[in-house]
Amino acid sequence: MLDEADDIHPLFHGAPKGTEFKKLRKRIIRDTRAAIDDFGMIERGARWLVCLSGGKDSYTLLAALTELQWRGLLPVEILACNLDQGQPNFPATVLPEFLEKMGVPNRIEYQDTYSIVKDKVPAGRTYCALCSRLRRGNLYRIAREEGCSAVVLGHHRDDILETFFLNMFHGARLSAMPPKLLNEEGDLFVYRPLAYVAEDDCDRFARAMNYPIIPCDLCGSQDGLQRQNIKRMLDTWEERSPGRRQKMFRALTNANPSHLLDPELFDFKGLARKSEKIEPNMPKLKPDD
Repeated sequence: MLDEADDIHPLFHGAPKGTEFKKLRKRIIRDTRAAIDDFGMIERGARWLVCLSGGKDSYTLLAALTELQWRGLLPVEILACNLDQGQPNFPATVLPEFLEKMGVPNRIEYQDTYSIVKDKVPAGRTYCALCSRLRRGNLYRIAREEGCSAVVLGHHRDDILETFFLNMFHGARLSAMPPKLLNEEGDLFVYRPLAYVAEDDCDRFARAMNYPIIPCDLCGSQDGLQRQNIKRMLDTWEERSPGRRQKMFRALTNANPSHLLDPELFDFKGLARKSEKIEPNMPKLKPDD
């Protein structure tokens, strides 16, 4: 990574020169590129709608993808998109000004889904599920209008792991966030290129770059969420056994259907000992034969 004045994207102007930051940046770029390659995300000449919320994760996503594109390692067109959903106190000028300053092609969309959520969700319940569905529907629409083949999200390793435990504890199923997904209509991919990147790395990177981070609690509905309980549980495990998160995440990439209990994934009924297997055209022997 040559950071000469004429060989650096504006997103990296002012990057810290220290060794630790350089290692962090290199690790994020390496992990992002690995996920893109491992899950087959690249369609040469495609256009990606890169969703930007203003949080640390989406800033890291935009920077990593732009770095790869800048170096000729990501042959796709990037369109950054922010969906302003009308949450109270949302600083609507922050992202447009940032993207223009950085020279990043972008689309800013305003859709007041917050009022819909407030009207539909009973008092005391969290807004996140309905808010997410409405946001995703609008992002799909924007992607189609802009001729994009993929909606690209900033979910990282820890988001995927937390979703796995949420689904197991509260949904009684083993599933997480897939790094690559085809939408129900079958016309758009959903990509998560930060699938291998740790949340702590995103936080350290975005803060070191001094990006204008917008908090994710604008709607005031985050307290008490089950995801926060899962996060605290994982934090406790990580404190007691450093590296536990990464080991659990690696387990998600190393599933063994024959050692689980889903007969739809493995044919338990058809499992037989070698002595029980009979050639289909071989007649059975009679006692006197």
